[in-house]
Amino acid sequence: MDTIRTFWHHSPPHVFCPNANYMITAGTFKKYCIFNTSEKLSILENTIQSCLKKYKWTPIAWAVMSNHYHFIASSPDKNSTNLKTMIKEIHTKTAITLNQIDTQKGRKVWFEYWDSCLTYENSYYARLKYVMNNPVHHGIVANAEDYQHCSAGYFKLNADKSIRKRLETYSFDKLKIPDDF
Repeated sequence: MDTIRTFWHHSPPHVFCPNANYMITAGTFKKYCIFNTSEKLSILENTIQSCLKKYKWTPIAWAVMSNHYHFIASSPDKNSTNLKTMIKEIHTKTAITLNQIDTQKGRKVWFEYWDSCLTYENSYYARLKYVMNNPVHHGIVANAEDYQHCSAGYFKLNADKSIRKRLETYSFDKLKIPDDF
């Protein structure tokens, strides 16, 4: 697998691999609950989905909350270094739109994002379960499938039964994911 390393001025470095699965987590500035209505959550969710499509990333799982989001997506075969550009577009578009809605011109919306290339199968499944159960983890709903801005309901209806059953066997309580939102 070709690995392309790009180093930013902050840690940890972002490492990109073509045709790999990534988990992305991003949080709002000072953890403010800016996406505090269903309409605003839909704007964020739709912007993520549209940018994934534009940059030829395949969405696998997602959960969008009032002050952060997580998603897992598969990078394209080529040009996986467009992750930084894609995240910047998601953040720019949603910040502009939310600031217009809230009449808060120039307000800082996003803080930063973290990415992880999921190279181990067990890590992939644990994180997949984590992302889809994130609304439960944060006390938003009792059952992830009931949360409108998460892929858990779609997964339950559309994923192969053997994959759903396998996912149930994974635990995510030992994962170290930035998620103190």
